[in-house]
Amino acid sequence: MDLAKLFQEQGFGVMATADLAGNVNTAIYARPHVIDATTLVWGMTDGRTFHNVAVNPRASFLFKSPDPGFRGVRLYLELLRVEEEGAMLTRIRQNTDAIVGTGAGRAVTHAAWFKIVETRALI
Repeated sequence: MDLAKLFQEQGFGVMATADLAGNVNTAIYARPHVIDATTLVWGMTDGRTFHNVAVNPRASFLFKSPDPGFRGVRLYLELLRVEEEGAMLTRIRQNTDAIVGTGAGRAVTHAAWFKIVETRALI
């Protein structure tokens, strides 16, 4: 599956994480920045999702394409690293400002890099 092409579309994304005790969190998340076939980056605020991956590096991301039916993907992820400065975080903040509104990007404090461990269809 060509993730770069899929994530060019508008759609609906949900990130699922869990803390060390196994308490699950789900959150609506934007489409990731595609680095290559196995590396994706999301901007994160200092919220529950970020705190969960900081202690438990495994996550899952479900993306539903806007097309009728069940076109999209389920991704199983492992956190590679987190950046609190640099070109990627600046790019994410600029994109957030453009989509959400001027100043919204300031809330994004982390660029979280993930390795794709497994890719599955929605159904």
